[in-house]
Amino acid sequence: MHEMLPLLLNTDFPLLRRSRLEILQANLGYRCNQSCQHCHVAAGPKRVEAMTRTTMALLLHFADRQGITTLDLTGGAPELNPDFRHLVIAAREQGLHVIDRCNLTILNEPGQEDLARFLADNDVEIIASLPCYLEENVDRQRGSGVFGSSLAGLRKLNALGYGEPDSGKRLNLVYNPDGPSLPPDQRQLEADYRTQLQSRFGIVFNQLYALANMPIRRFGSQLISHNKFFDYMDLLKGAHQEGNLASVMCRNLISVDWQGRVYDCDFNQMLGLPPGGCTEPVHLSILLDHDFAGRPIRVADHCYGCTAGQGSSCGGALKDH
Repeated sequence: MHEMLPLLLNTDFPLLRRSRLEILQANLGYRCNQSCQHCHVAAGPKRVEAMTRTTMALLLHFADRQGITTLDLTGGAPELNPDFRHLVIAAREQGLHVIDRCNLTILNEPGQEDLARFLADNDVEIIASLPCYLEENVDRQRGSGVFGSSLAGLRKLNALGYGEPDSGKRLNLVYNPDGPSLPPDQRQLEADYRTQLQSRFGIVFNQLYALANMPIRRFGSQLISHNKFFDYMDLLKGAHQEGNLASVMCRNLISVDWQGRVYDCDFNQMLGLPPGGCTEPVHLSILLDHDFAGRPIRVADHCYGCTAGQGSSCGGALKDH
């Protein structure tokens, strides 16, 4: 895999500062049952990194001390961490809203047959990756059979009330382009997804998030291999919108890796970039009473991926937020 960081550090991206901290995003490990081409984590079945219960307890202690309201769980496939369910139950007992970044196919894996029911019983919000409503596009990007398995996962969730308007069980889908292009208008794309999934498969969901592919890790390495890296960066920079800066996710979120080290966002975590104002990684344990408001955010050229066009973040397009 090509090294991305040297190509990103010399940046003219605008200075950003934090607002009030509301979301704690935790990467529970890099193991995944898929190996997607666009994955900025480079996750896969052979990865072994996994957050321990001790670090999970620290997450909850930090959330309590900081008055955080949302615990956002990601990976890899976060559900493959052996203590995933323990963390979800403890977080819900603490009153935290829990988000599971789910790839849908994990719901059909051996040993996970009751996972959908567990998520429903604990009122976990699901943000599920489905990069297209066409089988050939999904399988090309994520592997043969992934589309069919994703539909099976969606049907399990729908049967439990997920995606129904009045059920209270949130099911949001995530789109990302198949290659070095910007996502289309999120509202129109959501309407297309809703029509296609409902009419062809009887599937419902609450909202679609459209995200740009980040020029880092596996996707960034492919861009370099195909001599498209700088063209893609020019596309992102040319589509930069100043108005998106106020809503980027790093302003009210911090990212914690499987070892408990803190970063300004999940993308910075994958690049190994310490948080703004720091020259080396910082552990969550020394930030329990830290005042994050007004602190600088570490930026580099990949940040243009969050502000190009409609903008994109963990919560989808920014333009209408």
